[in-house]
Formats: sequence, structure tokens, C-alpha cells
Amino acid sequence: MDGKIPKYLYEKRNSVKTILFTALFALLFINLFQPFGSRDWYPDVSDIKYFAFSSLIILTGMLVVVISRVILTAFSKRRDIFYWQYVVWITCEIVAMAIFYTLFAKFFPKDGIVREISEIFRQSLINTALVLLLPYAITWLYFSWKEKTTLLQHIEQEKSADAHLKALIAFPDEKGDLKISVMLENLLYIESADNYATIYYLNKSGVSQFLLRNSLKWMEENLTKETPLVRCHRSYIVNMDKVKILKKLKGGIVLELDEEQTPDIPVSKTYYESFMRKFSHYSLI
Repeated sequence: MDGKIPKYLYEKRNSVKTILFTALFALLFINLFQPFGSRDWYPDVSDIKYFAFSSLIILTGMLVVVISRVILTAFSKRRDIFYWQYVVWITCEIVAMAIFYTLFAKFFPKDGIVREISEIFRQSLINTALVLLLPYAITWLYFSWKEKTTLLQHIEQEKSADAHLKALIAFPDEKGDLKISVMLENLLYIESADNYATIYYLNKSGVSQFLLRNSLKWMEENLTKETPLVRCHRSYIVNMDKVKILKKLKGGIVLELDEEQTPDIPVSKTYYESFMRKFSHYSLI
């Protein structure tokens, strides 16, 4: 009860929806349930006239909710609203509307029959609680469901955005300046020579290459985590997505890629264990 209520309960847009739905529910309630035996009050009145008259009464009573929600929205801009405060607020709404309908029933009695005001208020309080609490509960459940759905969609969008960013591999030079970015699905392998690295990738014309001044060690440390890129040789990093065949020969393991005009990539003894660990994990996926 000491926690803060979620903002969707008092947002202006949701407050309008709550008021409209509550008014509609109240109209159906008073015309179908007919509290206080109200239909018997006007036996000679047609159903259409009774509906119009009851609608006027309900809409007039709903002014209490409208005023309450306007004050609540203004109050929420200045300070947080806690659950216990919200419960008290709803209770005050019920009591205020019950008083309104009690006064109405008192000044417009059924067939001139005078009833005790305490009895009228008790009945008004019960029926008003039903008129307000039921639609409130329905709208709260709906807003909660919509809020969680929106949150899940936002999380999925963030995941998709992160996946897209991870799919685009950025290659900076040794100074940290970005030189080229390649989609992971187009990246074949990287070959090093001294302080340079040649990036082999696919484009419209086939296999292309880009010479970059940076070390393979830096790329191993920064580009192979959570990607299918793996270092298999002192001179090579290969994209496991592009490996078509893994062959074990006398000289060691050789990788054949699924693109033509690409050489076989060797797996050296130095990187054999680390390569096979990632290969085993990757092959299970």
C-alpha cells in the first residue's frame, strides 16, 4: 500500500477512457439492473423515455467522476500518488456519487413514498460501488495488459536493434578511426600480414578485399565475442557461418568456405583447442 501507483492509472488519456467506459457501464447497469426499482417509479413511461431520463441522471452523477479525475491528474503533476491514497480517492468518489443519488431519491421519491435517508444512502452506496468499481477494475486490467504489451514490444525492438548493430561489424584502424563496416553475413575471413589486416567480404561483384592497418590480435579481442568469428591461425580469423567443410588432414584441420575463389583456411596447433571449443558450441547451436 505504500508503493506508488503506475502512471497509466492517472494519465490524462487513460482517465478519459476510464470516464467514458464507466459512463457506458453505468447506463447499461441502470437500464438492465434497474437499481432501487427505478423502472417501477415511472410505469407509464416508455422504454425510450426511461432510457433518456436515466441517461441524464447517470451523466449528471458522472460529473463527480469527471471533477475527481481532473483534480487527480493535476495532483499527480505535483507529487507521487501512493496506493493508499488512491484507495481513499476512489472511496471518496463512491461516497460523493452515493450522496448525489441519495439526494436525488430523497427529493424525487417513488410515488411520493418517503423513505429513511439512511436506507436510501445505504442502497445508493452499494449500487454506486458496483457502478464504479466494476468498470474501474476492467479498465485497470486493460491498461495493465496494454502497458506490459508495450513494454515487451519495446524490449523486442531493442533486441532487434542490438542484433542489427551486432550484425554490422565495424573495423577501425589502429588509431580508432572507423575505416569500413561489413555485414556479418557478407564477411568471409580476415588475413593478417605484419601490422596490417586484409578483410575479405562479399559484394555485388563477388569477393572483395580491404586493407586495414590494425592487428589481428585486436580484432580477436574485440570482434570474436558473441559472434561466429573465430581465430584459427596466427594469420586468420574466419567466419564460421561461411565454413562449408571442415577436413582433418595429415597436416591438421583445413576449412573450406562456401564461396568460390577463396583459399582453404588452416587451423594451427596453437589455436586448435580454442577453435574446437567454439566450433563445438557453435555446432550445437
